[in-house]
Amino acid sequence: MRNHLDPTPAASQGTVITKATLRAADMLGITAKALASVIGVSEATVSRMRKQEFALEAGSKPFELAVLFVRLFRSLDAIVGGDESVARSWLRNDNTALGATPIEKIVTISGLVDVIAYLDARRALV
Repeated sequence: MRNHLDPTPAASQGTVITKATLRAADMLGITAKALASVIGVSEATVSRMRKQEFALEAGSKPFELAVLFVRLFRSLDAIVGGDESVARSWLRNDNTALGATPIEKIVTISGLVDVIAYLDARRALV
């Protein structure tokens, strides 16, 4: 008999974040190569994630980076009102406040955090 409390909550968290990360990447038009750089895994791992053969492990660095990436997506999505084309354009256009295109920035941890902080500041104005 299975306990009503799932004995593997970390595994289910990993599955949820893996799916959310892939969905956000798809909606933003981010390639497997770029996503791999953002969350710190190989392209092959991203491919396995897409085939549901691999889920990010709660507490791991890739999991934490994926959580930040999903947070970035949610902030950007809220700002652009769900318009994927505007979100995709924003990611790829030069941003003088960030000193680069956001897509270039988010492949480093500090850049990812900077872009999230920028978006959070923009959201606060709305």
